[in-house]
Amino acid sequence: MPSKLPWRILFALWIGAAVLSVIGLGDVPLRDFDEATVARVALELHQGQGEAPLLPTLWGDPYLNKAPGLHLIISTMIGINPSSGLPDEWTIRIAPALLSTLVIPLGGLLQWTLRPGERSSTICTSAILMTLLPVARHGRMAMLDGTQLTVMAVLWLGLMQLTSTHQPRRAGLLTGLAASGMLLLKAPLLVPAAAAGAVAIVWGKEWRTWQLPQACFGIAVGLLPGLAWHGWHALVRGQSALWLWAGDGAGRVLLDAGEGSDLGWRVPLIEMLEGGWPWLALFPIALLWAWQLKTTRWGRWCLSLLVVLSSSILPLRTQLPWYSHPLWLPVALLCAPLLAWIVDRKASPETPLLMRGLLSQVPRFWALIGLILLILLGVSITPLGSAFSAYQGPAAALGLGWSAGGCFLMTKSIGQRRLGALSLVCGNLGALALIFSSPIWHWELNETWPVQPIAELTRQGRGQPITIVGHDERPSLNWYAEQRIPRNGSNKGLRLSDNQQDHCEVVARHQKWALSDCDNMLSED
Repeated sequence: MPSKLPWRILFALWIGAAVLSVIGLGDVPLRDFDEATVARVALELHQGQGEAPLLPTLWGDPYLNKAPGLHLIISTMIGINPSSGLPDEWTIRIAPALLSTLVIPLGGLLQWTLRPGERSSTICTSAILMTLLPVARHGRMAMLDGTQLTVMAVLWLGLMQLTSTHQPRRAGLLTGLAASGMLLLKAPLLVPAAAAGAVAIVWGKEWRTWQLPQACFGIAVGLLPGLAWHGWHALVRGQSALWLWAGDGAGRVLLDAGEGSDLGWRVPLIEMLEGGWPWLALFPIALLWAWQLKTTRWGRWCLSLLVVLSSSILPLRTQLPWYSHPLWLPVALLCAPLLAWIVDRKASPETPLLMRGLLSQVPRFWALIGLILLILLGVSITPLGSAFSAYQGPAAALGLGWSAGGCFLMTKSIGQRRLGALSLVCGNLGALALIFSSPIWHWELNETWPVQPIAELTRQGRGQPITIVGHDERPSLNWYAEQRIPRNGSNKGLRLSDNQQDHCEVVARHQKWALSDCDNMLSED
């Protein structure tokens, strides 16, 4: 009998991802730049600021960098959970965190569409997405990237269903609504995302089976919300509305925006190498396998998505680690069937002997790196490795999960191999839960001085203008101070110098606010 979609398992995996996403969600401050900026724009939308409804502002000025799709959702959460002061971090992050987890079941649905009837590959796709550190970590921040990945999955799912569905109008509507969602999030990213799907469709000549009138009608109706907002934006703000496309889109390819890393194309590769374990061991083999199966729908779509998105991300002149976020979905689609083969060991004509030999060695590698992690865990208990003591819990979870999982996956019993795959997944989930329950999950906050003590000082500034000296403007400081504190600026008013900020950093680290002491350091020019 034909296999049925394992929707109960996909639903259970989504529930697990949702629970994981809220662990420690509000325990750390918002960071520069994305989180604090998103929070402020959402708050001003909630307050009804701006020259027209639905048009975002930042400190009263038109906000031209992003469309307000996620900001409007966060502003709704602020209205649901009102507070007398600033909204707390949990309120700001909860909507993007939960929306980001929807990519877990959607990734499984994409795999099921590409490889119908393969329950194991479908489940493995969702499990891989659920356990990837970058997917789980960036998704829980008040940023657009996690939600964007979810909407991108819906877009590709709609494009795939245009070929196989008996209801082309509904598939077209789904595609159009997803495109509208991308237009209301990171609009320029719609171009490479749609192009990636278009390459796969043209490659496989899938468009020949489309019922074009019904499909185009559905797509057009679905596009209306996104196009309507951009039309309204252009009508009210004129040529400045083009900055959303020219500055945030083409400008990041052609120009150096003055932020991010100067490593260029190496930044996405480093992010992939750091955050893809243990599944990254499958990736080189998966690429070879997909190339050998390029005549299949799975091979065409996986290669098209990966190549087109990589070609649009790697050349960016402005590079930040989360710019590689869209690549994780193609990576999961590529690696999942290989993990399923390691568990099931089902011989088929599409599994070359060379691939089987390579895949049979991967569990041995997983067991080895798990053992190495356990050895490092033992070293961290000694004075020699005391610097790594904060990572003992995650290292223990990963070491036990990977070593046991690798050993079980090398056995001849399919039951034990399934237990091995479960061990790998649980090892990653345990490590993620431990990381998210401590402040270390938001490690960017340690890259510079904390803003909350100084934000408290600015409220005692006796109404005089304050500028920050020796640092770029800090959106997170602006957020917590509830006022915009520019860099340098006028020579009049109160200034926070490097030494004052360093002193307050020490005060914050020791949880001694000593506000009167810091207030004495505020010098009036």
